[in-house]
Amino acid sequence: MKQITRKGLEKDLVDQLERNGSLGKYYLDLVRDYLELWDTKNALLADIKGRGVTVKYNNGGGQAGIKKNESVEQLLKVNKQMLCILDYLALKPSCQVGDDTDEEM
Repeated sequence: MKQITRKGLEKDLVDQLERNGSLGKYYLDLVRDYLELWDTKNALLADIKGRGVTVKYNNGGGQAGIKKNESVEQLLKVNKQMLCILDYLALKPSCQVGDDTDEEM
């Protein structure tokens, strides 16, 4: 499976907009928003992978324990917003997104 790159993802989404006849500044701005959310999603996934779904805390006042990693909840919200943008633009992610390997994120 090819690695999805930011540049490849952007090219795929813009190509789809062109094929749909929906290319314009407003739509390109939404694609940029989608890509920013994609970056955020990847950062949240990295945090969850690194720290896990639960994290230790110590508030310095004698209270310590384990709490849920807030990145999990944020990831769900970011994914939902990404899907809303794709739905609004009537776009579907392509299987050919990773063709451009010069940039990984």
